[in-house]
Amino acid sequence: MVAAPGENLRVNGDRLWDMLMEMAKIGPGIAGGNNRQTLTDEDSEGRHLFKRWCDEAGLSTGVDQMGTMFATRPGTDPDALPVYVGSHLDTQPTGGKYDGVLGVLAGLEVIRTLNDLNIQTKHPIVVTNWANEEGARFAPAMLASGVFAGIHSLDYAYGRKDPEGKTYGEELKRIGWLGDEEVGARKMHAYFEYHIEQGPILEAEEKQIGVVTHCQGLWWLEFTLVGREAHTGSTPMTMRVNAGLAFGRILEMVQAVAMKEQPGAVAGVGQAFFSPNSRNVLPGKVVFTVDMRTPSQEKLDRMRAKIEAEAAKICEPLGVGCSVEAVGHFDPVTFDPVLVERVRSAAEKLGYSHMDIISGAGHDACWAAKLAPSTMIMCPCVNGISHNEAEEISKEWAAAGCDVLFHAVVETAEIVG
Repeated sequence: MVAAPGENLRVNGDRLWDMLMEMAKIGPGIAGGNNRQTLTDEDSEGRHLFKRWCDEAGLSTGVDQMGTMFATRPGTDPDALPVYVGSHLDTQPTGGKYDGVLGVLAGLEVIRTLNDLNIQTKHPIVVTNWANEEGARFAPAMLASGVFAGIHSLDYAYGRKDPEGKTYGEELKRIGWLGDEEVGARKMHAYFEYHIEQGPILEAEEKQIGVVTHCQGLWWLEFTLVGREAHTGSTPMTMRVNAGLAFGRILEMVQAVAMKEQPGAVAGVGQAFFSPNSRNVLPGKVVFTVDMRTPSQEKLDRMRAKIEAEAAKICEPLGVGCSVEAVGHFDPVTFDPVLVERVRSAAEKLGYSHMDIISGAGHDACWAAKLAPSTMIMCPCVNGISHNEAEEISKEWAAAGCDVLFHAVVETAEIVG
């Protein structure tokens, strides 16, 4: 079996599924999903469970100064750089059971399968739980991997605040997961990330495996509109400085800008805060984030410039102040063609239907790709629903993608013996 490792080996799909269901018990949502936001008590509990499983698999776990966890299975060559496999355990406030979690636990299942088969690899394999991938509590998303890749400074990350004003650095200390390992000191031979698609394409095309060739670029632009609080009933329409009205017009403009860049571009607003947020008070301030994405660098640059310029034009005649801060960004990513081909070949060898796909969401792999050859694997999710407690996949989909991950990782880590 070890002499011909690529032909028919499979992971233990039942064991992978059991881990997913066990992790889902931590930080349950209100509608079948999860609320295990980064650096919460629930996040800490999930981390402890993951570490226990890693300990049982014989892995040594390190934690860096951003709280990212690295669980290592040694290779036979002490000088060989590790192959990293990872994703994240943190969730959206109303997140599903699989987004991110599947990639971390599938990496652990790869290790468990290697242990079962007594297979040794030349390169170490490191299973990674990146901290604060979601960015739901502390913007921007992919914060820890961004610091790891040198995109953000450690001080910048520690100073990020959640809606209650708590900082990342303070909360990391509070939950007890502040490591002493220098962020970014580790070197990678390659990086793999397995994730649910978060879109409807694979299911609609009846494909089991998404071979991810590219990842869309992204801008998150946080707008702050400043008007004047006033009584909604007694303030004449002609005398209002209405930040809410400016917000509404900007929202329509964002939609129009994205539609003009079709196909292959999206933009919208998923979060907005009105102040004072009272039924009978016109808002004095509105803070919201525009999320725009496309795999085209040209379109991404054009959309950002257009949205910022048009927002200023909308606000000026209304007397509303307008400022904007970029709180998240990465350029479009082309994944390593050698690793992409290994994923494709593994799917073909195992008899799984597959197709090339572009990731519509951002992932830690986007930052890892700046440091080492990287790629992603995707499995379908029901109706394309994600970032939602209704998010669902099947046990068979999870196992198929993990099988492909196993073969691609093992080929890259190089079997010994």
